[in-house]
Formats: sequence, structure tokens, C-alpha cells
Amino acid sequence: MKIYVGNLPFSMDDVALEDLFKQHGQVDSAKVITDRDTGRSRGFGFVEMEDDEEANKAIEATNGTELEGRALTVNKAKPKAKRERGGGGGGGGGGGRNRW
Repeated sequence: MKIYVGNLPFSMDDVALEDLFKQHGQVDSAKVITDRDTGRSRGFGFVEMEDDEEANKAIEATNGTELEGRALTVNKAKPKAKRERGGGGGGGGGGGRNRW
């Protein structure tokens, strides 16, 4: 099960996130999402746990708990929404005067 973990302290890294969830069962992966330009944490991440029962217990145990003064938001991750690919901006009128 993939778990969303929000409102993370900006000091948290992948290892610390994994350690937080290892207390509740086997963690397959833990990833804090970072800004691609700055490399700084975006304040949320994802944890994957194979066993759904362990994952649900981990969600129950960690949701709402405080970490460095921040209350964590922990729940089952929703599938990534498909994003429409826009076709760009509209065309502008060319230069010159408009004639009505």
C-alpha cells in the first residue's frame, strides 16, 4: 500500500521517514518529495508497505502525531490524477491596425 505523509518538517529526509514507519512494519520504500530546482523538501512524501494490515496500523498510529511542532497528515495515497496537456495560448492578432 502506498501511504501519503503530509506536513512533514522540512528537515526530514528519506531515512528519517523510513525510520518513522519501520516501527509499525516492513517498509518497502520511503521518499520525501523535493523541489527539483532547490532540492529542498516540499513538506510531504510517500511510504510503501507491502502488508496492508501493517500499513493501516501505521496510518492510524502516525496520523495527527506531532513531529517538530507539525501535525502529520497520513492517509492512503490516492492515484495520481491525469493532467490534461494544454495546447498553449491562443493566437494574438498580428501587428498593424484593426479595421472594422
